[in-house]
Amino acid sequence: MGAGHAHGRPSGHAGARYRARLATAFVLTAAFFVVELVAGLVSGSLALLSDAGHMGADVVALGAALLATIIAARPDGTGRRTFGRYRGEIFASGLAVLIMLSMGGYVLVEAVSRLGSDAPVATGTMLLVGVLGLVINVVSLLLLRSGSTESLAVRGAYLEVLADAAGSVGVIAAALLMRVTGSTVWDLVVAVAIAVFVVIRAVALGRQVLAVLAQHAPADVDPGAVEAQLGELRGVEEVHDLHLWTLTSGMDVGTVHLVVDPGADHAEVLGDARRVLLEGHGVEHVTVQIETARTGGCHELGW
Repeated sequence: MGAGHAHGRPSGHAGARYRARLATAFVLTAAFFVVELVAGLVSGSLALLSDAGHMGADVVALGAALLATIIAARPDGTGRRTFGRYRGEIFASGLAVLIMLSMGGYVLVEAVSRLGSDAPVATGTMLLVGVLGLVINVVSLLLLRSGSTESLAVRGAYLEVLADAAGSVGVIAAALLMRVTGSTVWDLVVAVAIAVFVVIRAVALGRQVLAVLAQHAPADVDPGAVEAQLGELRGVEEVHDLHLWTLTSGMDVGTVHLVVDPGADHAEVLGDARRVLLEGHGVEHVTVQIETARTGGCHELGW
């Protein structure tokens, strides 16, 4: 019986590659959050306040994502964290989900409480702040767009900013509609639309976070196909205990037991298995256990 461990060219923690962009987006968003909050209080607009609240959620989400990329890159001095600190970014993404759900729920409740009221709203302030907010959001989206496909933490921040960009568009639309119609109901309508959009985005991101924490196979990897390809390797008689999961964004890992015939070259089997997982499915951190029929192998866990 033998074992082998292999990994290709380590890509590292995906979120860390976008730390500078996260930091820039964080500074821009935090500065504008203060402006929008004050403007919302002065103008009396629920749409503007809801967008300010969501901008505040952006600040927390961006800050958490930025902190997670820093923590994940730090070495563990205790020896207890055998997987390192990489899961920090997943927890940051989970925090973004909770913030988005909380803000969406708050706006919906506040909108219901304002039904039937006709409080005056300063549409000029709404329009100015909405346009400025949209510019800030677009800049942040351009900074984070490429990283959103590689890192869950960056994706969480990206979705936060995307939802807020939609909110800024909504604020602008509400201000224009109120000027044309003279009715403040548009302020409530836009606030509710922003809240629903935020909740939908939060649920989608939450499903991704839960899939990682539950150690599901990576979304773009078919375990059945991997097992079949490993079983077709020369010298392999049986494949069992195949486990594939995502440790953090950009870092898929796996373990597998291969039963080989007594005359098989273990080094060759290990190399072939590594190529199947790395080159065929992007799983770069792999541990392969080699067993022979005469050793009796091990009992399959049946996970």
